[in-house]
Amino acid sequence: MVLHRAEQRIEHRRFAEFPEFLRDGDIVALNDTRVIPARVFSDDGRIEMLFLETVRENVWKCLVKPGRKMRIGATVRVRDVGGVVEEICPEGERIIAFQGAVDLDAAGELPLPPYFEREVEPEDAERYQTVFARERGAVAAPTAGLHFTPELLARIPHTFLTLHVGAGTFRPVQVEDITAHRMHSERFLVSEAAAAAINAARRVVAVGTTSARVLESCGLPLSAREGSTDIFIHPPYQPRAVGALLTNFHLPKSTLLMLVSAFAGREFVLRAYAEAIKERYRFFSYGDCMLIV
Repeated sequence: MVLHRAEQRIEHRRFAEFPEFLRDGDIVALNDTRVIPARVFSDDGRIEMLFLETVRENVWKCLVKPGRKMRIGATVRVRDVGGVVEEICPEGERIIAFQGAVDLDAAGELPLPPYFEREVEPEDAERYQTVFARERGAVAAPTAGLHFTPELLARIPHTFLTLHVGAGTFRPVQVEDITAHRMHSERFLVSEAAAAAINAARRVVAVGTTSARVLESCGLPLSAREGSTDIFIHPPYQPRAVGALLTNFHLPKSTLLMLVSAFAGREFVLRAYAEAIKERYRFFSYGDCMLIV
């Protein structure tokens, strides 16, 4: 689905036609983060952990289930490596210090979104990574990038940013005043080459809300940097770096849907979503996508 903001017009096209919407001087910015097998069960099967990020060597910030069993001082074992809960974070995550390195490739599995409502299948190891995924660290795929093939990438001017997608990206907004919603911080990296390519472009086409968040956090002109962002983009925010946005269809009440509404306008987005439902577009991670121009 293509949303033409100037004319408030909706157009139905196939993804293979994406290059037709690029102009001379455009650069397509993609997120090259790679999803790690971050969903891990304790050796006794009683505790489920989502390894979010390293705090220091062998110390991880994790989401845990059930939380009542993981109070400060509680112990857990993963592949015979012992760990102890050092701290409980304000948002409920646990800081777990392990006695040695936890081999996630051996112990973990890909953390598919809960709304899949199924176990991981062998095909997910490839399907739930973009063809350009290389920087390990995400707990969810930058799903707008799943549409690209190496052949299509070769046809378009592009560069790569890195934002390691965290679980907080998908946390629904549960407050009446959306300005009170707190985003989890996510780590990003902008290389010298990416900054130079983006600064030389006439228009930046962001692939996915993750790329858009990096660009809007840093602004233009862009400089090479490594950092973290907790930017929450929602109306009436006006984009200052991203000229066009490719994104999947998102869950109601999500920060992702609010970001899209900031780019295209709430009423236009709601009209587009109603049409997407009518035309039987597929939503969420393995679904169809929307290009906002």
